[in-house]
Amino acid sequence: MRTRSPGILLTLALSVALAACGHAPLPRSQASTTPPSVRNVIFMMSDGTPNEAWALTRWVKGARLASDGILTGAVQTYGADSIITDSAPGGTAFATGRKGTDKGIAVAPWRVTIAGVDANPAQAYAPLPTVLEGARLTGRATGLVATANIQHASPAAFSAHTFDRGRYNDIGEQQVYQDIDVVLAGGEQHLLPMADGRGVRQDNEDLVRVLQGKGYDFVRTRAQMHAASGTKLFGMFARDDMVYDLDRAQFAPDQPSLAEMTRKAIDVLSRSEKGQRHGFFLFVEGSKVDWAAHANDPAGVISDLAAYDEAVKVALDFARADGQTLIISTSDHGNGGLTIGRREATRYATTDDDSLVTPLRRATLTGEGLARLMAQDKSEAHIRDVLARHWGVQDLSAQEVQAIQTAPPQTWLQYVLGPMLSSRAGVGWTTNGHTGGDPFLYSFGPGQVSGLWENTALAHHMASVMGFDLPALQERLFVDAVPSLAALGLQAEVDRTQAANPVLRVRNSQGEEVRLPIHKNELLTAERTHELEGVVVWSDQTGKVYVPRQALTLIRAKLVR
Repeated sequence: MRTRSPGILLTLALSVALAACGHAPLPRSQASTTPPSVRNVIFMMSDGTPNEAWALTRWVKGARLASDGILTGAVQTYGADSIITDSAPGGTAFATGRKGTDKGIAVAPWRVTIAGVDANPAQAYAPLPTVLEGARLTGRATGLVATANIQHASPAAFSAHTFDRGRYNDIGEQQVYQDIDVVLAGGEQHLLPMADGRGVRQDNEDLVRVLQGKGYDFVRTRAQMHAASGTKLFGMFARDDMVYDLDRAQFAPDQPSLAEMTRKAIDVLSRSEKGQRHGFFLFVEGSKVDWAAHANDPAGVISDLAAYDEAVKVALDFARADGQTLIISTSDHGNGGLTIGRREATRYATTDDDSLVTPLRRATLTGEGLARLMAQDKSEAHIRDVLARHWGVQDLSAQEVQAIQTAPPQTWLQYVLGPMLSSRAGVGWTTNGHTGGDPFLYSFGPGQVSGLWENTALAHHMASVMGFDLPALQERLFVDAVPSLAALGLQAEVDRTQAANPVLRVRNSQGEEVRLPIHKNELLTAERTHELEGVVVWSDQTGKVYVPRQALTLIRAKLVR
């Protein structure tokens, strides 16, 4: 392990002392006093990663990780209403610089129970501007990469606004209309209509066709991604989430790795006209480390964390050559309470590396992969054969066989299988849920961060080095439309004639009208469609509709006489 310099150790000590006194670092508290030259920001996140998973992955790999050389601190992750945060408020903090309420996606908190969290009840549920939206308004190219469905909580927090992280169709529609240059992940079903059986959209819009009309190369396979040559790229490699990296060769060989998606995104963003002129912002998530930790499946945690580390290496290689790129890598929260060592162990003082790594190195599939193989056949002979071939487990007990046979299929079977591998490797877990500790912080490049940081402070730091202020964007992107339009003598109401396609209708006394579809960045008049610089957001919890200030200017010119 590399020895830290006295300066870094002092910074860490001061940060811990400040945190103990209840004072979080200011966004630039550990940055250079000389304003750094930052063109590009790459924010990377291994979702729900237990800190001890890094050591476990290093042991199993048998070599240092790319991330090891840029370890600089830790991140406080608590939300507005819980010390143990969810991915939605965790992502919201990183994206907006505000603590979030459980399940909220880039909206102001409405329930606050943690002391010291800043919240204005009048702003409850209001959309909050994100780092990605701010980067786009500076002229930068922007991108999202994930291994879950792209509508999942973390990427959603940078690109959409809703009180409920489960509203994947609404989130997907906002993402399509956010003018994001590169999107690579799973989740195609949320872009396609339910009526023809291709998707799950109840509004029956074909958002893939919309993307193609906007000039995107739309790709579905690894080969198509590599072949794409344009500067607007949308890749959906699965109907829902992508497979674990360990399972990819057997179940989804056409899916790219996280490292490949990261490399492609950086290439497209950096050579685009926007990237050449102003730089880019890229969010990258290793999504399913979290899912494996929920299932207490060490094979899934190790394989996807190692894959994430390979993506970090891709970003580092670019940043080292470029010299103007800030990388920040962390997790939104811990998960599972993973430990190297478990209560049942009797030889802690003589735990050797073979006893730990040998069972884990035998794993050629994750618990989810094994569940796929056993989905149609749960006979005892097949179960024993699958675990022997893919996990090297020869000593299944009758109770373990019965637990597998009676478990629900697919994902839930992973929750039964994971602990079986864990027990044989001496890996312990405390929970199937999230945990409240401080994940590791990694950083590299101009403006790099070190010490103990609030998750919210990282958002403000990224905004600062890219030249904008998040609170200042609030009035630019999200104006409470109805009272503002009433002040102009106009009537506005949300038309829900088509429940899945609400529209804000604005009329003057002469009966002239403009329409603003919810979740889109469009203002429709009888003559044309105006593209707005942000999406229209309806908070059905408060009945308020939020529009970019630009929309008010256009409406005034069209309807006010």
